[in-house]
Amino acid sequence: MRVLVVEDEEQLAEAVARGLRLHAIAVDVAYDGQEALELAAYVDYDVVVLDRDLPEVHGDEVCRELVTASGTGRILMLTAAGRVRDRVGGLSLGADDYLVKPFAFAELVARIRALARRSPRVVPPVLERAGIRLDPARRTVVRDGREVALGRKEFDVLRELMCAGGGLVTSARLRASVWDEHADAGTGVLRVTITSLRRKLGEPAVIENVPGRGYRL
Repeated sequence: MRVLVVEDEEQLAEAVARGLRLHAIAVDVAYDGQEALELAAYVDYDVVVLDRDLPEVHGDEVCRELVTASGTGRILMLTAAGRVRDRVGGLSLGADDYLVKPFAFAELVARIRALARRSPRVVPPVLERAGIRLDPARRTVVRDGREVALGRKEFDVLRELMCAGGGLVTSARLRASVWDEHADAGTGVLRVTITSLRRKLGEPAVIENVPGRGYRL
């Protein structure tokens, strides 16, 4: 799951991001509405946690643009305005949920996970290629009848490769899809993950390295 936190209070934004990462959620942070729109233009987030009162571009306008954009995930509006008319106004803009500050962090996590479950799936329930069967919902991998235990990043990399249907997946796309922007996801980290994934999948090798470009199954 990948989440965008849009909050102009830097300390709150960083605290929320750190907490979500402890729950194995990849998080990017934007501190104003314009930055949020720029990030959402090239990353397909599962959930956007959106503060309503933002500089540069107001949260209401950000919400409108995200709702009309294709491929955008669910929106959880986060604000200090707790009156009923404020909540109704936010939901009428297209937000999927509304959480009033101050909030319990456990509730925020629960709402994010609930919204992510409602997001439209962009991959088939089960992916099959080259003798590999990957179930995104159960997060299981089987190769030629043998169950393969993968780490979270290894699983996500393999899913990206399988979704490409044998096509090339650039290293940049893998890093953007699997790691958040604050993670140390340089080419070395990706290379180590690919090496471990190849070892666990066994022979014959199915992941091809295209030098200078990326990988394909």
